[in-house]
Amino acid sequence: MRQKSQTDGMRPSLCHAAPCGPVDARSANSPRARSKLGGATFDNFSGQAGSKLVGAAFEARAQEFLQRQRLRFVARNVSCRGGEIDLVMRERDGALVFVEVRARAQCNYGGAAASIGWQKRQRIVRAAQHYLATQRSHSREQPACRFDVIAFEAGRLVWLRDAFRADEV
Repeated sequence: MRQKSQTDGMRPSLCHAAPCGPVDARSANSPRARSKLGGATFDNFSGQAGSKLVGAAFEARAQEFLQRQRLRFVARNVSCRGGEIDLVMRERDGALVFVEVRARAQCNYGGAAASIGWQKRQRIVRAAQHYLATQRSHSREQPACRFDVIAFEAGRLVWLRDAFRADEV
């Protein structure tokens, strides 16, 4: 498992939306976005390296949003052979929140949230199970968990709390 960074009943409402500005590569070229990304610029021809930087920018924006909602950052880009989790956060009550971050410039084909199909959910759950198994050695109790989605849909951040459950995949 690779971790780039680590720190220490009722279903909640399903959705929270907040304006967040444009979500395409052009917005990543704004002076504010470039300053957050070390001056990097993006274009349609950047290939995989460019899309990774754009993805990292959206993950950072999602993390900032969730921290403003009083969730604590735990880890980013947790991966195992079977999948990856974009963000691991912790609720005030101690519950772990596994977050998938998706972005789409347009809402064609259902948009960002709809792009998380059954196979992707399986990979996220598999990575979460791996994460929990590796953390269990530090603690005997398994914390409550949930799977959220942060979707950037044509200029808006949409927070889908408890978007799916491990027993549904």
